[in-house]
Amino acid sequence: MTGENKRIRVGIVQPDIRFGDVDENIHQVCGYLDDLGKRGADLALLPELWSCGFDNDHLSVHAEKTPAILEKLSKIASAHQMLIAGSLPEKEGKSIYNTLYLHEKDGRLATSYRKVHLFSFAGEDRFFKSGERAVLSNTSIGRIGLMICYDLRFPELCRKLVVQGAHMILVSAQWPTPRTPHWDALIKARAIENQVFMIASNRRGRDVTNEYSGHSQIVSPSGEVLAMTESDQAILEKEIDLRDIDRVRKAMPCLEERRPDVYGK
Repeated sequence: MTGENKRIRVGIVQPDIRFGDVDENIHQVCGYLDDLGKRGADLALLPELWSCGFDNDHLSVHAEKTPAILEKLSKIASAHQMLIAGSLPEKEGKSIYNTLYLHEKDGRLATSYRKVHLFSFAGEDRFFKSGERAVLSNTSIGRIGLMICYDLRFPELCRKLVVQGAHMILVSAQWPTPRTPHWDALIKARAIENQVFMIASNRRGRDVTNEYSGHSQIVSPSGEVLAMTESDQAILEKEIDLRDIDRVRKAMPCLEERRPDVYGK
């Protein structure tokens, strides 16, 4: 199904993002990444726009710091032989994208994904340009699909990634406390309907408009919540067995019994 490694150690970082304070956010997040690396994590997932939060009026300035941040993440990934994924503002021409970057264990940038579904309810479409493609990466620990926050509400994207062969779906998010029941339900639903591992990182704390209660979590292909953070917890780690995907799908072959001829791919 995957490469040689069936068991992998997954780490999630759940920081209290300081609104617009890139230097402080880098300092705290890099410390958490070092902690996970020392614990032997194979993968570390960061939340959405972890370097600056939704400081929308200064996104262009924050995005100019992203290349240097990526270099720092590359060094940490290489030092700990650990994949690192997380969302940062990306500037291309006059456009700003909400982009999820994935570094491999050797430090190279494996791929990036630009958020496809912008949350117009919060005005994201006024500050960001949307991405145009789904992204699946064949990594050293398995095939990984990438999603960002609001993407979670669109089952078609997750299904596309799974049909393409994803073993894990990473979700980088800033999901406010009032909608936490939706967050929990959607992560579990995506795991159950696709029989895939869902790994989701949310932030904690509050910004100028919202409070965030975390609930970062790892959910199995059968929908079991294997691990979930408390609201004040900064890091989480859990070993998962990718062979569980085949076990679940053999017991209940939902994907094989789909009828795309009736309702589309």
